[in-house]
Amino acid sequence: MFLRIVQHIQNLGLIIAIFVIFVKEAYCIDCFKCVSFNGANKACDDPFHNNYSTAILESPCMGGRKGRDGLFPATACIKIAGYYDDTGETITVRGCALDSGTLTTDTEIIRMSHCGRFYYDDRYVHGCLQSCNDADACNASERSVKMPIMLQMLGAMLLLLLLPSAISR
Repeated sequence: MFLRIVQHIQNLGLIIAIFVIFVKEAYCIDCFKCVSFNGANKACDDPFHNNYSTAILESPCMGGRKGRDGLFPATACIKIAGYYDDTGETITVRGCALDSGTLTTDTEIIRMSHCGRFYYDDRYVHGCLQSCNDADACNASERSVKMPIMLQMLGAMLLLLLLPSAISR
């Protein structure tokens, strides 16, 4: 029984060691999230000034996925800017979204920007939906989190220690 527990711990250590060695960086995207109707939220409107970043910057930004419950790490920032056809009121929405994995571009709003007329919040809007995924808050550079070299070395040592026992089984 004790040997079985030790083997499970060794297997877990081997998995952790491999993970630490090979996973060196992780990517995420931060986006501004805000809404402004008829200029009521100046921090959100265009021209956009990054003076309120701590108040409206979501890091990491999470979004819904088509056909799934919950929130997932976003893959793009989006901005909707335009005016309602029926009243002329302006609207600006900044947020984030993710690709849901369908095959067609027309159902995935983040794959390309669109301008013209579209339906938003049960009303027609004349304006543009823009998406970007090349930089944090592109709505400053893609952020990567580097794994410290000491963790990589620890992983390599664990791998060297545990690999012979895993192979001999």
